[in-house]
Amino acid sequence: MKVYLIGCGCGPETLTREAAEALQNADLVIGAGRLLAGFETKGEKREAVYTDAIEALLRSSEAESACVLYSGDSGFYSGARLLLPRLTDWDVRVIPGVSSLQALAARLGRPWQDWTLCSSHGVDCDVAEVLAKGKPGFFLTGGKTGPAELCQTITALGLGALPVTVGENLYTENERLVHGSAAELAEEDFAPLSVLLCEAAERPARRVPGLPDEAFERLEGVPMSKQELRALALAKLAVTAEDICWDIGAGSGSVSVELALQTKEVWAVEREAEALTLAERNKERFRAWNLHLLPGEAPEALDAFPKPDAVFVGGSGGRLKEILCAIHAANPAARVCVSAIALETLEAATRELEALGYETEITQLSVSRSRKAGKLHMMMAQNAVWLITGRQR
Repeated sequence: MKVYLIGCGCGPETLTREAAEALQNADLVIGAGRLLAGFETKGEKREAVYTDAIEALLRSSEAESACVLYSGDSGFYSGARLLLPRLTDWDVRVIPGVSSLQALAARLGRPWQDWTLCSSHGVDCDVAEVLAKGKPGFFLTGGKTGPAELCQTITALGLGALPVTVGENLYTENERLVHGSAAELAEEDFAPLSVLLCEAAERPARRVPGLPDEAFERLEGVPMSKQELRALALAKLAVTAEDICWDIGAGSGSVSVELALQTKEVWAVEREAEALTLAERNKERFRAWNLHLLPGEAPEALDAFPKPDAVFVGGSGGRLKEILCAIHAANPAARVCVSAIALETLEAATRELEALGYETEITQLSVSRSRKAGKLHMMMAQNAVWLITGRQR
């Protein structure tokens, strides 16, 4: 059997000639009811959406040529990627189509190669992560997560004023382009066949870790990890752009922000209300939209966090053992870095990490900074800090 996996684009008007010829010659055409209704073919039409059902129809058929229809482009969040590996014993050809991404960009007269692309149609979609890239974000929508729901999430992140565009029923007689702010469109109703484009959220230029201390907002009585410690902690944690990180005892949020600027997303907990408010302001100052700050006390608050790749413990409230056990339970392979200014914390962190099976490394950070004294420069020592890093053996 010859099988064609066809991207139908945005309907008959955008179907490619290759796809049209394959449809005209097919003995069997499979797809969603909406797609089948849009095309005239001589072959038998069978409605199926899920991969198992489509494969079963193909294998039970005696057709010489079959077409499987997918909306949009067969290579852009399409079910074709699931079916293709199952059909290795047949002659299969994938035919691309005009996606709703291309359609919206064309309607707006804009290139799309620098957009961040995401689907919220039946899959988890981290809006904060998309916006944190500092580029326009394009979202396929559907199911329970339509344009209004996405706009509500964007607004909740503090970006209600962000300009957005909804493309509704593209290439149909009911086509509509709606422009507005995220907060405005969060209250609108849109058709199921809609896509969303949000403009780039402001984002600082990417740089190496270790932002100057004076770049952060400070508040007396709220601790802040110094520049050198932040840079070293991120190095010891070996964070990557795809990591999900935790910051336990966020304080002013300086480590949380540094992590957010380098990784996929950060989940931070802080029990002091004053410190949490300060951390929120520093989050906004650095446009760290992928930073999630939660009030509460560890380890209980950690139950709401996703599985971590790397964890910084800046404060434990005397519950270090429980916190390290919670981290280990969430992901034994997570990289852990504990900051200590007291010998007792140093000893406890090393003991508890090793008891959990981690290979530990202790680094003492002793920093002196210059200070002008008249015409002279004097070196002023900072308090010594230890970083205890744990990795699974």
